[in-house]
Amino acid sequence: MSTPAHDAGLARATHAQTQAIEARDLVKTYPKEIRALDGLSFTVAEGTVFGLLGPNGAGKSTTVKILTTLAQADSGSASVAGLDVRTQAAAVRRAIGVVAQRSGADPTATGRENLLLSGRIQGLRGRDLGRRAGELLARFDLAEAAGRMVRTYSGGMQRRLDVAMGLIHRPQVLFLDEPTAGLDPESRSAMWDEIARLSAGEGLTILLTTHYLEEADRLASRLAIVERGQVVASGSPDELKARLHGDTVHVELARPGDAVQLDGVLGQVPAVREVSVSGTRLSARADDGATAVPALLTALERAGVAVHGITAARPSLDDVYLRYAGRRFADAEEPIPAGSQPVLHSSGGTR
Repeated sequence: MSTPAHDAGLARATHAQTQAIEARDLVKTYPKEIRALDGLSFTVAEGTVFGLLGPNGAGKSTTVKILTTLAQADSGSASVAGLDVRTQAAAVRRAIGVVAQRSGADPTATGRENLLLSGRIQGLRGRDLGRRAGELLARFDLAEAAGRMVRTYSGGMQRRLDVAMGLIHRPQVLFLDEPTAGLDPESRSAMWDEIARLSAGEGLTILLTTHYLEEADRLASRLAIVERGQVVASGSPDELKARLHGDTVHVELARPGDAVQLDGVLGQVPAVREVSVSGTRLSARADDGATAVPALLTALERAGVAVHGITAARPSLDDVYLRYAGRRFADAEEPIPAGSQPVLHSSGGTR
């Protein structure tokens, strides 16, 4: 016969088995009162690719350091593979693979030597280690270059070797911190294909940090948008975009000074709402972009506001970021000068 306590225990066990990563209310402050994390929380289901999307300085790398036991949070809790990162740090390190932003490979050693060393650090020995290294060199198209020193590798080859090193001991969870930063488009696309295969073919749980919108959209089954150390929105890329009903209208103004006239202008256009202006860029939501564009152009023309261009499209992750962070993703890594914060105008209804 089951009891409430027994049922609760089963529920906790099931939850622990299905959540590969849990972060709860993480806070991390650095000297000079720099708060890198400000109550950050999220969960990652087993066998999924989870993306932390945000600009440099948002807190993504600090989160990875805490989850991989390289740093401790000031407060909050976290677990990886069912293990507490603070009290079971050694076990966590055995359960995870980590690919940091900067390559961990020794440039004066060969690719094979780097892989073998990584395996030994993780407790692999003998034929098993040699066999595993050979498998990974072949898988990542590095077999022919295995005897070359890593300093002779291209950027794409080095990143593939980094991922192979992270996988040498068959981890349960793989952390990829900005894995394609600095790669050329061809190498980035090849890395995306490999990450997708890792998740689909092996059921590996992957936490990916990125500041590339396309990368998050293409790879992550779920993602969290991180802004100033907090998760401001989470869900699948399609879910997040679907929350922005209708179309997105983008207008490029010819003169920055025209932005001050927009309050009066936009009141004449009930077809648009959630208008944001930053510099010469205006963005708005509309139920029907095809209807809103001519109405908006007419209103701007009557007010003498010159326009370089105007487009309407289905929502993107950049539009999602604008909705929740209040600024375009491309602007997010730049400090917002005093007096020039994105201006939000109300027009029409809200949704």
